[in-house]
Amino acid sequence: MTSCRPLKIGFMPLVDAASLFIAVDKGFAAAEGLDIELVREVSWSNIRDRLAVGHYDAAHLLAPMAIAATLGLNQVKAPLVAPFNLAMNGNAITVSRHLHARLVEAANGDLADPSVSARALHTIIYEDERRGAEPLTFGMTFPFSLHNYQLRYWMAEAGVNPDEDLRLVVLPPPFMAESLAKGQLDGFCVGAPWNAVAAEAGVGVILHPACDIFHPAPEKTLALRESMANSDPSVVVALINACLNATDFIHAPENRAEVASVLARPDRVGVEARTIRAILDTSLNVTVERGARSNLIFGDRVVGRPEPYQAAWLYGQMARWGQARLSREALGISKDVFDPAFFDKAAGVKAATAPSPITAFAGPAFTGDALETYIAAFAISSRS
Repeated sequence: MTSCRPLKIGFMPLVDAASLFIAVDKGFAAAEGLDIELVREVSWSNIRDRLAVGHYDAAHLLAPMAIAATLGLNQVKAPLVAPFNLAMNGNAITVSRHLHARLVEAANGDLADPSVSARALHTIIYEDERRGAEPLTFGMTFPFSLHNYQLRYWMAEAGVNPDEDLRLVVLPPPFMAESLAKGQLDGFCVGAPWNAVAAEAGVGVILHPACDIFHPAPEKTLALRESMANSDPSVVVALINACLNATDFIHAPENRAEVASVLARPDRVGVEARTIRAILDTSLNVTVERGARSNLIFGDRVVGRPEPYQAAWLYGQMARWGQARLSREALGISKDVFDPAFFDKAAGVKAATAPSPITAFAGPAFTGDALETYIAAFAISSRS
């Protein structure tokens, strides 16, 4: 009997790691010759560091984090590859009930429009400054994350400077709802299921699914050390195939109850199955109202393919907010992190003809590699 290749993979308790959970728990990984141990983590920095030093063979990772680690932007320089998009979109902006009531009162138009809600936020911040109140505090999961960029982009389009007009703090996803309930946060941006947890507990109101800010946005990636991936490419391809087969399983309506039950386990996401089932139904049954803008898209045989274009866009967000200095060399390195070669070698996968453009609710269109022009078009940025 042929032995399976052991792999240890770190993850955060989020619905967008579902393909990894199902790959392991439904035997798709074993069918590819992989013996995977999934380890639930408490912070993104833990996952990054343990992947960098070889404690983990692979990781469920924030897509911008893979680029930042490769460039050495966050104190740890570890060349990574991101050969598979585990999920696109999936976050939401949630605010406290008190802040939501203030936004309703300040809004001039439909609060479901991010432009309207951002202008209402600007009005509230101005009022608070005038009366000497403490600034608002918003939570996000890591500086190199779409949560951070989505909050900043939304606020800045209405003239709110996120570095000066309020506080942005880092918290692990499971702590968001509790912090909102305790009054330590006025709002946050996080991935499923933690927005739903806050709403169900009656402590928060989901203001915007983040696909209303950016769409389709590369949210989570399967990340590996570049040296490991290049030395054993067959393992990378096998892992991608296991995830693709798991995504096929997740997409089948008859499997959703079972998928929700798997994710509900305390060693996986650890919230009630009914909450996860509702998230799956909302995401996988794309509504007429939102058209193709599903708020959580699992990596499949099309969107699972990483695109250098996506990496360039992420690098552009980092540069806009002063996390990276623009250079052609760094841009090239960033694009190499999202190399689709491993994905294209996976069984039954055909290369996409072109990536879907990443659009935003307002502001300049992303112009590919012309990042200087793109960033210069914003009124607010934090260029280093």
